[in-house]
Amino acid sequence: MKIYHSISNFQNVYRPILTTGTFDGVHLGHQIIIDRLKEIAKNQNGETVLLTFYPHPRMVLFPNDHNLQLINTMEEKIVLLEKAGIDHLIIHPFTNDFSRTTSMKFVRDIIVNEIKTHKLVIGYNHHFGRNREGSFKHLKNYAPIYGFDVEEIPAQLIDNVSISSTKIRQALLLGNVSLAANYLGYNYSFKGQVIEGQKIGRTLGFPTANLKIVDESKLIPKDGVYAVHVEVKGQLLKGMMNIGNNPSLTFKKHSIEVHIFDFDSLIYKEQIEVRLIKRIREEISFNNLDALKIQLKKDKATAKAVLNYEKLDGV
Repeated sequence: MKIYHSISNFQNVYRPILTTGTFDGVHLGHQIIIDRLKEIAKNQNGETVLLTFYPHPRMVLFPNDHNLQLINTMEEKIVLLEKAGIDHLIIHPFTNDFSRTTSMKFVRDIIVNEIKTHKLVIGYNHHFGRNREGSFKHLKNYAPIYGFDVEEIPAQLIDNVSISSTKIRQALLLGNVSLAANYLGYNYSFKGQVIEGQKIGRTLGFPTANLKIVDESKLIPKDGVYAVHVEVKGQLLKGMMNIGNNPSLTFKKHSIEVHIFDFDSLIYKEQIEVRLIKRIREEISFNNLDALKIQLKKDKATAKAVLNYEKLDGV
């Protein structure tokens, strides 16, 4: 997959078959659009092109809204789109100036003059241009004038899978990572750098890797204990993770701590990836550390039982 960090860098592609959007999650609903894009490209001897934007438009249009949390970082999105089989990915800078581009200018200057689109494929109810003024109806009017074809994925196809990025975010915020995985077609994950913690877990026989999330816009699921897969230096391992405020400890601070089973190497400053398989329980406050230790043993047994049914990638 070739990557372009501006529309102006995109050129010399034969018969571009284009789709555009934020594609946050690159979920199974998005995959329907991508599969159709690939089918058309194959039948018409073209090449698939996906146009997306960075930063996310809402971050630019509503800079004071700090509630936006994204399913994917751009790094993750690139990996997923490459796996999906996209030939060309354009990541265009989204600015306030760009947000004022009218729908007509977007079609004329970008879709036609810059990308030289042969055919445009969009999901149903797709809007574009200043104030989201452009629609499929506009595209149908513009297409014969500017010499490209346009196709809208039928609502029924998308509705049949009943998936949206909003539904996935809601599932994650409720801690239902299993449902999110069903929507996504893969286990939700995030990356973090291992930092120094309070080392309380080590004294209990449950050493943990304390994580600092790499991308602040990345959605962190609901507090609680999760069964997880962990990738460390290319090695896939099993473990359990706590997201929360450590209510049983005097020192309370929101943290993400991962206990990796049968693993005792020092990995401070390393970046690891955590894939969430299932939420085991809510975060609980215990009267003392002995009670906490007993619960951790139960959690480990539960997590192992869950993970025994989950095959690690490549294992």
